[in-house]
Amino acid sequence: MSEETTIQEGAAPQAAAAEESIPADAMKVPQQRLPRFKKKVCRFCHSKEMVIDYKRVDILERFITDRGKSLPRRIAGTCAKHQRALATEIKRARMIALIPFVEK
Repeated sequence: MSEETTIQEGAAPQAAAAEESIPADAMKVPQQRLPRFKKKVCRFCHSKEMVIDYKRVDILERFITDRGKSLPRRIAGTCAKHQRALATEIKRARMIALIPFVEK
């Protein structure tokens, strides 16, 4: 019986040493993450005066890359409804040669 108590006593300091080696920061519960970026708001929903029209090339060019591709929603910040309308108007403007298909 005395041998068992010495083995158990020997194991207890090792367990305490293992708990001490873990940093206190690792034991804490993580808090909610803060957003790292500002949420983009659709320009067309925000300002009702800004209308998507194939004749307004100055507005359409803001949503086209230097290669002539249309910008995706996550980069342009438009909602799904206005992104679809924007794609249609860009295609119309290209068909009547207001906007080039590809810029060189």
